[in-house]
Amino acid sequence: MIHFVLLISRQGKVRLTKWYSPYSQKERTKVIRELSGVILTRGPKLCNFVEWRGYKVVYKRYASLYFCMCIDQDDNELEILEIIHHYVEILDRYFGSVSELQTNNLPMGCESSNLILLVYPLFKFI
Repeated sequence: MIHFVLLISRQGKVRLTKWYSPYSQKERTKVIRELSGVILTRGPKLCNFVEWRGYKVVYKRYASLYFCMCIDQDDNELEILEIIHHYVEILDRYFGSVSELQTNNLPMGCESSNLILLVYPLFKFI
């Protein structure tokens, strides 16, 4: 199960979040701060999977954005990497080329990319 999705810039700014499990605002802030610190400090040659609080966090860097998904321990990490890749492809088709600049300058883009995140996990079952 995917618990949440984060898009974080290399500077540590959150560009997009989607929470599929209940977290309070205080918990969300703590999670974002914690994971940003963990993921942004990892080297490029390290594995894209991180054990975190009894979950796995799978992330992939595209340009200056990190796409991160938190999943259960028994979920398939490679499948999640494929989901991240397909999500990036969908965003590229919808917006042109996805970049941090576009996530900053598209007010409608955030709503649209959130809608895609809301519906995308259902594609797996179709």
